[in-house]
Amino acid sequence: MKERKLAISGMSCAACANRIEKKLNSLEGVKSANVNFTLENASVRYDENIVDISNLKQVVIDLGYGIEEEKIELKLGGMSCAVCANRIEKGLNAVEGVAKAAVNFAAEKATVEFDPAVTSVAELIKTVKKLGYEASQEIDEDSEKKKREKEIEVQKLKFLISALLSIPLVMAMFFEIFGIHNEIGGILANKYLQFTLATPVQFIIGWQFYIGAYKALKNGSANMDVLVAMGTSAAYIYSFANTFFREGLLYYETSAVLITLIILGKLLEAIAKGKTSEAIKALMNLQARTAVVIRDGKEVEIPVEEVEKEDVVIVKPGEKIPVDGIIIEGTSTVDESMLTGESIPVDKKPGDEVIGATINKQGSFKFKATKVGKDTALAQIIKIVEEAQSSKAPIQKFADVISGYFVPAVVGIAVITFLVWYFLLEPKAGYDAFSWALINFTAVLVIACPCALGLATPTSIMVGTGKGAENGILFKGGEHLERTHKMTAIVLDKTGTITKGEPELTDIIPFNPFGKEELLKITASAEKASEHPLGQAIVKGATEKKLHLSDPQDFQAIAGHGIKAFVEGRKVLIGNRKLMHDNNVTVDKLQPDMEKLEQQGKTAMLVAIDGKPAGIVAVADTIKESSREAIQKLKKQGLKVWMITGDNERTARAIARQVGIDNVLAEVLPEDKANEVQKLMDKGETVGMVGDGINDAPALATADVGIAIGTGTDVAIEAADITLVKGDLNSIADAINLSHATMRNIKQNLFWALIYNSLGIPIAAAGLLSPIIAGAAMAFSSVSVVTNALRLKRWKAV
Repeated sequence: MKERKLAISGMSCAACANRIEKKLNSLEGVKSANVNFTLENASVRYDENIVDISNLKQVVIDLGYGIEEEKIELKLGGMSCAVCANRIEKGLNAVEGVAKAAVNFAAEKATVEFDPAVTSVAELIKTVKKLGYEASQEIDEDSEKKKREKEIEVQKLKFLISALLSIPLVMAMFFEIFGIHNEIGGILANKYLQFTLATPVQFIIGWQFYIGAYKALKNGSANMDVLVAMGTSAAYIYSFANTFFREGLLYYETSAVLITLIILGKLLEAIAKGKTSEAIKALMNLQARTAVVIRDGKEVEIPVEEVEKEDVVIVKPGEKIPVDGIIIEGTSTVDESMLTGESIPVDKKPGDEVIGATINKQGSFKFKATKVGKDTALAQIIKIVEEAQSSKAPIQKFADVISGYFVPAVVGIAVITFLVWYFLLEPKAGYDAFSWALINFTAVLVIACPCALGLATPTSIMVGTGKGAENGILFKGGEHLERTHKMTAIVLDKTGTITKGEPELTDIIPFNPFGKEELLKITASAEKASEHPLGQAIVKGATEKKLHLSDPQDFQAIAGHGIKAFVEGRKVLIGNRKLMHDNNVTVDKLQPDMEKLEQQGKTAMLVAIDGKPAGIVAVADTIKESSREAIQKLKKQGLKVWMITGDNERTARAIARQVGIDNVLAEVLPEDKANEVQKLMDKGETVGMVGDGINDAPALATADVGIAIGTGTDVAIEAADITLVKGDLNSIADAINLSHATMRNIKQNLFWALIYNSLGIPIAAAGLLSPIIAGAAMAFSSVSVVTNALRLKRWKAV
């Protein structure tokens, strides 16, 4: 069974995604297909012995949508003439999986469209190099952002043009309704002026609805595009006939205003979508670009994509580790916070595992590559995030769901209304049978056109998310704002979320004959030369107490054990029990205090001076001031609160007790956090996940609601559904309260939107509602929805 992703273009609503999904699932050999409208892609699991990728793509194309291949630019070198460019172009086009390759000799660039499931950027670069030229990838990290901004700008432009052309038509309508007769009214009532204003709105701004309606009808279904196209076209065509071929009323304002309001809804939807795919790019950017390997006895710097298993890789201080492997020579400390979220670097020695994208801090070492390419820990995390983000959203947009039933029903009622009035009933005085039947047909479509329904959710969401932003709560999209109020359980990462994420000096326990101040002064002086966060925390603590520190002599960091140094002629040892044992220092009398500190979740370090025990210095990642209060608020809201951490059980329980958490998930590996969240979801819980580290990204994406602490990493923020800018856990309770308020507002909006249709359709079908009044009623319904949404501005954080 194979799994593939297809990038799809041309979807206008969730109904389009449902149509593609159903068609893909109907294919023989397709195990499952999931189309995500927000991410504009499809995830398909299929048996390649029965169906191939070309069949899947053709199904999407036949439905009227497009398939987008991945597109990259390669910077080329070594070309001397156009013949070289042609040679490279021909070579790239011959690579399996390449849809199109074009080489620009003058710009020294190659633009390549390819299927990432068949080939890779590394393979394309290798192809160019085999031809004797140089190639490297040009990365546009903001491409997704630019694409989203362009979409919003297009909708803004359409709305502004449509609104400017529609305003005179609306004014003319109101002048006629209220019997206002003046020079302006006379000008605006001119049928040729109204035709000139309405036509661009109908066929330029509104063309997207005709395209959408055509696609839907072609495939035997209906969506809101069908209703919009039919209703506005009926009003426009009738007005067009009365402009050029006969005398009669004009309804240009009806078609123009409807299109304008619906375009506004599209604009609000585009703004609310958010930047969901940038998390993947941010993760990819963590990887080292190059690696230094030993080839034929020489050190050679190569692109990280070319590192192979069993290669011996050299890493120097401050460099990123390029791939996963096992150290074979040298010792160091490695900052793994990018993947583990833990702030304290880990000591490494021969035999220890190192992970790609983590940062080497102190020493140099050599390691043997064990996992490269798609097998590295980082690549696996990227894959988990991709799968989680591409999965089906639990809640589809309400308007698109009901449109599947509502639109065909309305069209049916409108047709029946026309036939009944044309063949069976007497027309109103002054009208012939056809005109009166057409007017009532149009009135049904117009009064039923779900403009307010389309605005009901996005307007409330826009106000709600805006209000959240004012209070430091950033919702990525409407679906996340909607889902937040349904949470039943919440999982909090420990480091950087409940705690500050930075070690601080907490305890100084001297042993005779030393006092607290003397012990801290000597210990901090010895640690002055240390780059380890624990040592830096001790130095910082002493500096804050304004102690005068001496410079250490003969400083030596002992990986995995501690440090050794001379301070003012005295030999100082600071570290764990093993360090003391190796140096014949007896610390039995310090054991009870050390165990007590460890039970409190602190890192306790033994100190020996001149071969004798001198005391204990403890450092801990301290709890944020707001954590306990915030957790109590969450409990009062009825949520089950869990803490998740890679720490041992004893340390984790100690932290949990301090903040009032009963449920603890300890000793959880980075890659398993998402699994733990999934287990809770499998038990029927609607789970929120709160974290700040890169290791939290898969769990944030997997959870029903992912909440990132704004002070954390960019990747966690990108992968999450909600970002708390302040880094204050109290904002979680505020986000839930805001979600409740917004959902109440949305339900009110939907009620008002639907009540117009429910009451208006039978009135229009009975011939008691002209299209002008129907258009005004629908405009008023939209205004009432927007006005109600604006009431959310009164919401305040508790």
